[in-house]
Amino acid sequence: MKMLSHAFGASRGHRTIHTVLTKRRLATGASLAALSLAAVVAVAPQPAPSVAAEFKAFISTHAQTLVVPPTVATPNVVRDAYSATAGIRTLAAGGTNYDWAKLVLLSAGWPISDANVTVLTRWMRQENGPDDWFNRNNPLNNGWGSGGGGGTGTYDSLVIAAQQAADALTRNAGYGAIAASLAASAPTAETEQAIWASPWASGHYANGGHWSYTPVLVIKAPDSTW
Repeated sequence: MKMLSHAFGASRGHRTIHTVLTKRRLATGASLAALSLAAVVAVAPQPAPSVAAEFKAFISTHAQTLVVPPTVATPNVVRDAYSATAGIRTLAAGGTNYDWAKLVLLSAGWPISDANVTVLTRWMRQENGPDDWFNRNNPLNNGWGSGGGGGTGTYDSLVIAAQQAADALTRNAGYGAIAASLAASAPTAETEQAIWASPWASGHYANGGHWSYTPVLVIKAPDSTW
């Protein structure tokens, strides 16, 4: 019995030692696996920072400060003046007698001034009346290129009529005084005197006797005339 007990005890002790060694091996393996996983995580590449993050870091690193004493005088800044001139399409889209007068001035390269526009709209009224200024697409009854030597011709459009009126005034020597006054944006009385004295109208507008100075109404021409 003692021998059996001893043998049994030895066998049991052997199993105990084996179990302990097995657990130790498992624990060591788990530790190594954990260390290996940590190493993998440690050496894994980090994601690149976003552009916003890089910009913020740059600003933080290169930040600058400007301190201005309260006694510094503020300089006066003078800005250049600028203006805009309506083009052919804009004036044609407006479609009024005032737009046509400006189109004549634009075509000739003359100032689009109040004085010049006033004279031309008065002149147009004397030729065709206030309400029918666009008659035959020839507001000034110009015979230059219209097919009617006496000013009774017709143009294909009011745009062409404006160009032809400007051409006649700049190229016909008989209208030189008118062209010079418009180019200088002279007072209305001076330009009107040049018109009356010119051969444009055979009656010379009765030297101003057949000339109205009342404000010219704004009248729009039919779209088809442009």
